[in-house]
Amino acid sequence: MDVAHFSIGSILSIVLQALLLSSSYGSLEPYDLLYNNAVEAFYRSDYKDVVRHMEGALSSYAEVRQTKVRCRLRCQNQHPFDSASMDLQFFDVVLRRSNCQNECIEEKVGTQSMHKVSEDVIQDFHRRIPYNYLQLAYQKLKQLDKAAAAAHTYFQANPESVEMDQNLEQYKALEGTNLDHFVDREARPHQRSFSAGVKLYDSADYEGAISLFEEALQEYYRADVECRALCQGPQRFEEQDHVLYRYSLYQLVSDHFTQVLHCEHECVRDLSTRPGRLSPMENYLPLHYDYLQFAYYQLNMVEEALECAQSYLLFHEGDEFMTENVEYYREAIGHDLKPREVRPWLRGSLVYDSVQLVQNSQALNGTQRVLLDDVMSVDECAELKNLTVTMAGDGYRGKMSPHTPNERFEGATVLKALQYGYEGRVPLKSARLFYDVSERARRIIESYFQLNSTLHFSYTHLVCRTAITGQQDHRNDLSHPIHADNCLLDPEANECWKEPPAYTYRDYSALLYLNGDFEGGEFIFTEMDAKTVTAQVKPKCGRMVGFSSGGENPHGVRAVTRGQRCAVALWFTLDPLFRELVNCHDDPIIIISSIVTHIEDSTSCYVHNVYYCFLYVNWYLFRKMFIGIFLGRCLYHNTLFLFPPLPPPQERLQADEVVQALDNQSSQSKWDTSLNINPKDEL
Repeated sequence: MDVAHFSIGSILSIVLQALLLSSSYGSLEPYDLLYNNAVEAFYRSDYKDVVRHMEGALSSYAEVRQTKVRCRLRCQNQHPFDSASMDLQFFDVVLRRSNCQNECIEEKVGTQSMHKVSEDVIQDFHRRIPYNYLQLAYQKLKQLDKAAAAAHTYFQANPESVEMDQNLEQYKALEGTNLDHFVDREARPHQRSFSAGVKLYDSADYEGAISLFEEALQEYYRADVECRALCQGPQRFEEQDHVLYRYSLYQLVSDHFTQVLHCEHECVRDLSTRPGRLSPMENYLPLHYDYLQFAYYQLNMVEEALECAQSYLLFHEGDEFMTENVEYYREAIGHDLKPREVRPWLRGSLVYDSVQLVQNSQALNGTQRVLLDDVMSVDECAELKNLTVTMAGDGYRGKMSPHTPNERFEGATVLKALQYGYEGRVPLKSARLFYDVSERARRIIESYFQLNSTLHFSYTHLVCRTAITGQQDHRNDLSHPIHADNCLLDPEANECWKEPPAYTYRDYSALLYLNGDFEGGEFIFTEMDAKTVTAQVKPKCGRMVGFSSGGENPHGVRAVTRGQRCAVALWFTLDPLFRELVNCHDDPIIIISSIVTHIEDSTSCYVHNVYYCFLYVNWYLFRKMFIGIFLGRCLYHNTLFLFPPLPPPQERLQADEVVQALDNQSSQSKWDTSLNINPKDEL
């Protein structure tokens, strides 16, 4: 009887413990539900409930994020792709990894937190909207220290909020609050450590700065691993979300992993962008090694300085001044050292296998320059050149040439070409090629220079210059005078003034040539004096020269003395406010041209199906209008900028400049030209 009683009691105890465990294990309350409850409580003026639900929502959101990171990293280690040498093995790993992740996440947070959260809610958390509710609720509850922290946290991601700025000033003036209360609850550890390190470096506390920079590097690489892990989840295919997208197993898998790679590539930009800022800090990760090499040098720790200098060169191979630093350190210690082991950051990928690097910055005797071949095929060059002749426009309100009376000038924009194509005045396929080639050039420039932020089109122009017969004798002018693309070149003062009417927002430029069967017309780089030629490029089909748009790269075009010279001129900006909207992928004209071009090329759309094809077009455009995506979205990419370095014992840059960049929101004056190109900027 006692044994039976013991057994039944034990069973009941085990069952009860299991029920208790199941109620607490894997039962995380969904953060979107908590957020909704907090908002409802706010409008009922129940501020205690606002705090309870909103703090719970923030905690739940962070827990879901960390759970996804841990589970995805664990499942990647358990099911690596290394052993998957055949298709079926690869798909087996994909399925096993996916199942592993789902089971792991469900076990940790519960099925109730596995659902897809509204994009609006996700954006609210990214923009730190919950902290706005919290600061008001804490204020009503007279918890001023917590209100100050919530207000400060919100303001870091929304520096344009005048109201919150005023609230912060009021909190600072109230009794019971001090500066220690104004903390950023969402501060990223790597950015916090880096900012503090820069300030110590600026005050010549090199030992303290080294400690913080080393900590910042560890936190950065940890954050990079987490960011890439978060990219492993489901992806959205907005660019293919239309009737042309054909679903198949191989295409779905390849599209998914293409999106994953793009997401992982974006981690570089994300980790170097402060909350509330559109653009990341330039050269962010390499700057850690730059600061460290000089700080170690100041403490006479030359071996450590050499390792950091070598690490910097992994990002900017051949950098002149850092190379001089390395030689200095080697001579000081009498031997060489390898760079630290850092994550492999590819430098200068050309994206397309066919593209060939001809000359880099060093070979072109400058900085931020590159010369490439085989960007276009011979057939593509001929088709685009014929497009210019067919359109016979000038782009400059009827002027013979904006630069010289000795040449005839013809040009066309992407928008004009697509409009003509849609109207049937030029082949739509050719107009679409113009658009595709410009995107190809943008991707190459963005990837090669490894920019650390998004590169947008600013202006794109298809241009032909033709020598006028009988006007070439004794000619001594240029086809295009020496200039810079984002500043006013002043050769006498040896300066380039970055102010209107210059297009100050342009950051990179490129010329993609369509032919070489003419005389003259060489592209030239010069010194700031606009006289001393530093490099010369002879155009030919498929050749592209790319460079940064500032005063470091004055350039021009020699006179075209016989024949016709054609090129695609492209300017790019890092500021999305000045992007050329026609180059966005969801522009309605682009959508129509894509669909109609597909119809022209497809054998599946016969004459009796034309009606249905245009129904598809109308359906797609209506759906796009309905969901408000007509303005479209341009692709985002990233890279790293170069900072002009200085060899020891001098520093590369003043730390207070970085402090200012970290603490202030720059307000650059902008000059919008409504896409009417200034003749002085045409190449």
